[in-house]
Amino acid sequence: MAKITLDNLAHSYLPKPAGEGDYALKELNHVWADGEAYALLGASGCGKSTLLNIISGLLHPSQGRILFNDHDVTAQATAERNIAQVFQFPVVYDTMSVRDNLAFPLKNRGASPDYIRDRVQAIAAMIGMEAELNRKARGLTADAKQKISLGRGMVREDVNALLFDEPLTVIDPHMKWELRTQLKALHHEFGHTMIYVTHDQTEALTFADKVVVMHDGRVVQMGTPQELFERPEHTFVGYFIGSPGMNLLDAEVSGTTAIVAGTEVALGADYGRPKGRIQIGVRPEFVTLAAGDTGLAVTVRRVEDVGRHKILRYDFQGAEINVIAAEGQAISPDMTRLIFDPRAINVYADDWRVSPKSPAEEAA
Repeated sequence: MAKITLDNLAHSYLPKPAGEGDYALKELNHVWADGEAYALLGASGCGKSTLLNIISGLLHPSQGRILFNDHDVTAQATAERNIAQVFQFPVVYDTMSVRDNLAFPLKNRGASPDYIRDRVQAIAAMIGMEAELNRKARGLTADAKQKISLGRGMVREDVNALLFDEPLTVIDPHMKWELRTQLKALHHEFGHTMIYVTHDQTEALTFADKVVVMHDGRVVQMGTPQELFERPEHTFVGYFIGSPGMNLLDAEVSGTTAIVAGTEVALGADYGRPKGRIQIGVRPEFVTLAAGDTGLAVTVRRVEDVGRHKILRYDFQGAEINVIAAEGQAISPDMTRLIFDPRAINVYADDWRVSPKSPAEEAA
C-alpha cells in the first residue's frame, strides 16, 4: 500500500500550452493517505481519467511529480509502480480459461501453485464466477468479462494501489451493487489504497472513505460524503451531489440576513458583506412548505412521486426551487411559501463557499 502525493501536478495534451485554459488537469497539490479508499467523481471530461492515468504511469504529466510513500515515481513505468488497474471496458485473454486469466498476475510474479489456487478460488467466489473457472473467456458476456478484469485487478495482495476507471459501466445494475459491496469488503480486509473513477454519485458515496470531486480539470472539494452533502465548498459540488441537487439563488448578504429578490432570508451565522457574485444554497431536504406571509412566494410547476418521498418543483421569479416532502406529508393548495432552515444554508461568492464568522470574530 502507498501514500500518494500529487506535487504541483498539471497536464495539457497540447505541446505548448499558453494558459490555464489549455490544461486538461490544472495544478494539484494533494496527499492521499495510505490505505484509504478514494472516489474521483465528476462529469465527463473533468480530468478524472487523465489524473488516474498519470498516477498509474500510462501518462506523463506536463509538470509536477507523483510520489508513492515520498518516493518520486514520475519517471517510472507502470510495471515499476506496483499497481493494479481495471479499465472501463473489459481486457481479458480470450484464449485462456477464467481460472488462468485470474491467475496470470500471480504466475507472472512466481507465486506458489498452492497460493495461486487458493487466491484464485477466493476471488472467483467474490466475483460470482466459481462455476465458470474452467471456461474459456471467449464467448462470455461483456459483464462477465469485466468481472474477470475486476478479479484480475484484485487478485494480488501486495500492490501499492488499486485503480479503477469506471469499472462497472458494462455490469448489470444488480451485480453493480454486489461488486461495490465486495470492493468495500476487500478494502476493509486488506487495507489497499484504492482510487475509483466514476461519474455516478451513488457509486462514489457508497464506495469511498473520501470523495474527490473534480470540475473543469481541478479538485473543487475532497471530503467525506457527509461533508459534501452538508457543506459543499463549491456550487458545482452542491449541484452535482444529491438528487435533486442544491437550490442556488442569487442574493445580497449582510451579516445574518440574505435578501433574495426582495425577500429576507435568515442565515444561521454572520457572513459579513462578501464580495462578488453572491448566492445562497440550500438542499431540498431543508426546505419546508408553509401557508401565510412568511418565506418565499412560489408557484408549483410539478410534483414527482418517487415512492419514498415526493419531489416538489416550484417557480420563484423564474428560478426553480426543489423541495423534498416525505411520503404522506400533507400538501395543500394554500402552501405557497417556502422557508429555509437557517442552519442548512451555505453562502457562496463567485461559486466558492464563504466561511461564516467565528464566535470570537462576531464578538469583536
